[in-house]
Amino acid sequence: MDQNIILFSPLELAGLRLKNRITMAPLFLGYAHADGTVSPLLLDHYRAMAMSGAAMIVVENAAVHPSGLGSPFVLRVDADKYLSGLSTLAKAIQKEGALAVLQINHAGRYAFTPERIAPSPVPTGDAVPRGMTVEEIHLMAEAYASAARRVKEAGFDGVEIHGGTGYLLVQFLSQRTNRRTDAFGGSLENRMRFPLMVVDAVRAAVGPDYPVGYRFLADEWLPEGLHTIETAPLAMELEQRRPAYLSVMAGTYDSFFAPDYLEQEKKEGYMAHFAGAIKAAVPHTPIIAAGRIQTPATAVKILEEGTANLIGLARVLFADPLWVKKAAGIVKESINSCEATCSLCMKRVMSGKPAFCSRWEKTVRDAFLARLNEPGAVENDQD
Repeated sequence: MDQNIILFSPLELAGLRLKNRITMAPLFLGYAHADGTVSPLLLDHYRAMAMSGAAMIVVENAAVHPSGLGSPFVLRVDADKYLSGLSTLAKAIQKEGALAVLQINHAGRYAFTPERIAPSPVPTGDAVPRGMTVEEIHLMAEAYASAARRVKEAGFDGVEIHGGTGYLLVQFLSQRTNRRTDAFGGSLENRMRFPLMVVDAVRAAVGPDYPVGYRFLADEWLPEGLHTIETAPLAMELEQRRPAYLSVMAGTYDSFFAPDYLEQEKKEGYMAHFAGAIKAAVPHTPIIAAGRIQTPATAVKILEEGTANLIGLARVLFADPLWVKKAAGIVKESINSCEATCSLCMKRVMSGKPAFCSRWEKTVRDAFLARLNEPGAVENDQD
């Protein structure tokens, strides 16, 4: 524990007190019911993540509009009827001593819907999305705002706007996917207009003091895609709007299976340098670094070097929910590391099945698969 003091030091964040510097970064697992409601499986998962000892749990993306669902099994926050389940989820996380944040999102051209909408009709796979009208752009900004209002009403400690993974906000920002010639396309200033409009609408909906974080894409990891020369100016615009934090990531669904990304993704802390680049651009904004931060030593180094203020664990915490307690010396066993050559969790999600981890003990894995057969656990494909 002594060498990990900085990792377990508290941090004040937009009026919230984080008990340590470890957060759970959002990780989609396909655990929600098919109607977008909170399932018992999802509830138990986030209860376990909150019990890990991480200071803040960021719940995976919830759709702000029916046109923006990225999967048949994604959480929804586009209507008041979802409030009860989301409130139960927030309370379950908070009861275990962690702060609860819900991420809101629109998948855009990656949506799992008959008609996809996006800034421009740039194909993704076999689908060609329809370019959004200006009226739809304004309506979608209001959808984010209404969703954020529901997040606050449900009792979450904060809301995170999903501006990563190549989803709708990134699609507007990137020239690769934004071919518009109106006020929302062309120059970087114009391409930033919609993401900033969303942030402003969310802030107006939740008030000046409610914590609003932003999942921030620093680089698309594609030669023709976004790089920090264009994303750093967005970070500076966001800093003027006083976000609770920027949770920095890199890569999109268009790059996740590219050879270079697949090779780099195996390395520990492979995205941390992007967090450092954004931190340099916005020194007054708390930064979360993520990307296979497997060991406490790597996490400590990131914090001590000033690369970031907080550590985000996603698959690493999924592989070993005791990571935090092991790093603190409470549990003496060695950390069960996420396997760098394995992508079982992503493969299952991409095939429409609820994720589990190849690193889980057989008894845990068998219990999970048996759980899928329980009535009402989750309305998803099984083993």
